Amino acid sequence: MTVKAILDSKGRDVVTIAPDKSLAEAAQLLAGRGIGAVVVTSDGGRIAGILSERDIVRVVGQDGAAALKQPISSVMTAKVQRCEEHHTVNEVMQIMTQGRFRHLPVEHDGRIAGIISIGDVVKKRIEEVEREAEDIRSYIATA
Repeated sequence: MTVKAILDSKGRDVVTIAPDKSLAEAAQLLAGRGIGAVVVTSDGGRIAGILSERDIVRVVGQDGAAALKQPISSVMTAKVQRCEEHHTVNEVMQIMTQGRFRHLPVEHDGRIAGIISIGDVVKKRIEEVEREAEDIRSYIATA
């Protein structure tokens, strides 16, 4: 199972935001869309960073409510781990586990092509395991 298969089934829409927007605007976007992270883009879809709920909570915990006036660029993770459509579910799980993050942008030709979450990855992995178990049951039943 590949990242391409995940994107083909869930869609390729990605919520993005500009790096000069405030953390308050980002928080409103996350809450309004019911998502846990937003990709920060500039230059026509080039990934500039990623901002998660955790990032916002961390800076508000440190600086209080005044932190919400800061630009996203001052808080976002700029060194973003990325994947491509050819990566497997197992490769992506390893990247996410090692980096301890829950969202991974998918890049194609230097531009954002999708995003996958740990929930997407776990769902696909469970589907694979269930399919394998059914194949084994079928094999045993016909043996």
